[in-house]
Amino acid sequence: MLSFKEAIQLVEDEFLRLTKDIIEVNLSDSNGLTLAEDIYTDVNIPAFNNSSMDGYAINYASGKKSWVITGEISAGNFQDYTINVNSAVRIMTGGRIPTNTNAVVPIEDVNEDGSMLLLKEGIEIKLYQNIRHKGEDLKSGLAALTRNTVLKAQNIALAGACGRTKLKVYRKLTMGVLATGDELVDITADPGEDKVRATNLYSLLAGVKEINMNPINLGIVKDDKDLLMNSISSALNSDLDILITSGGVSVGKYDYLKDIFKEARVECIFWRVNIRPGKPLFFGKYIKGNKTKLIFGLPGNPVSSFVGFTLFIKPAILKFFGHEFFNSQTAILETPIKKEDFKRHFIRGKLKLDIASKRYSVSIPSSQSSGNLAGLSDSNCLIVIPEEMINPTAGAKVECIII
Repeated sequence: MLSFKEAIQLVEDEFLRLTKDIIEVNLSDSNGLTLAEDIYTDVNIPAFNNSSMDGYAINYASGKKSWVITGEISAGNFQDYTINVNSAVRIMTGGRIPTNTNAVVPIEDVNEDGSMLLLKEGIEIKLYQNIRHKGEDLKSGLAALTRNTVLKAQNIALAGACGRTKLKVYRKLTMGVLATGDELVDITADPGEDKVRATNLYSLLAGVKEINMNPINLGIVKDDKDLLMNSISSALNSDLDILITSGGVSVGKYDYLKDIFKEARVECIFWRVNIRPGKPLFFGKYIKGNKTKLIFGLPGNPVSSFVGFTLFIKPAILKFFGHEFFNSQTAILETPIKKEDFKRHFIRGKLKLDIASKRYSVSIPSSQSSGNLAGLSDSNCLIVIPEEMINPTAGAKVECIII
């Protein structure tokens, strides 16, 4: 059986073989997408010397404490007043600095008396204070944003400052999610006495949205070989980039998916990983022409399905687009954990920071059952217990993956 690290490496290797399609989008539609080009400034940023606050532009001479106010400059309305050591010009934030200005005195540091400007007692002026210089942020022709940047509001603002109305980005992956099982009903239905609501479908679709990919709801299919084959064949021959299934990949009598994948000519890269929860995890690929689809068969238990997506799918996709995923924190176990096997365990936990000591600790909020959605919802991390660690005790240092 594959170790966790071996399985992760196989998944990442297959993603590296995929081609990232580049598309062009409007700047206003680029939020959350990954930049596929370097962006260069076409102007200096800022384009001119300007005031960083509301105040008075002066040509400061040592010991000078009063000036005659000779004009006013607001942002976007420049007039090049003649500034000497005896004069000052009222200036607003962002206003272009007039010639011979070497400092801007904030409004709160002075008093106006008619046309006179008087420096308050105890205030010292430094040369070039409160002046933002031309090209201070970026000089024309330099790289402002680099490829593989995930575009957020602040990045979009900078691209706009470079005069870009369109950007080249990597196309989102389209990911289909299919839930399987006779026991499943939609979340709108009453589950009655022997059914369960298909929460995995919505958990996985939400996970796809969280990493800003394009989710497709393929619905629920019963444990019927013909129905499953039809659904799988339809998905394999669609425009999907990735197919994620939930349930039907273990060794039960009605776990048909592994055989169906084989019949549908899906190449099995691995099945089963030495972890808990989520051991019966299928990973394969389907090749048709020059198009490769990656296939993930996740377990049907809700926690196992969530853990499988969090550990194998989410980080691989983010890395595919040039980013590392695992946001982890070392913490101290508050309670012992029973672990007597040599699997790698991922325990749902609650991570907290002690402000006084600046140290993290982690507790186990509830049952570790693979069907315990309440416990999963109450958790904010997965506590990693490596293969070789047996029965970690309270006080042990552990890695916690933030969820």
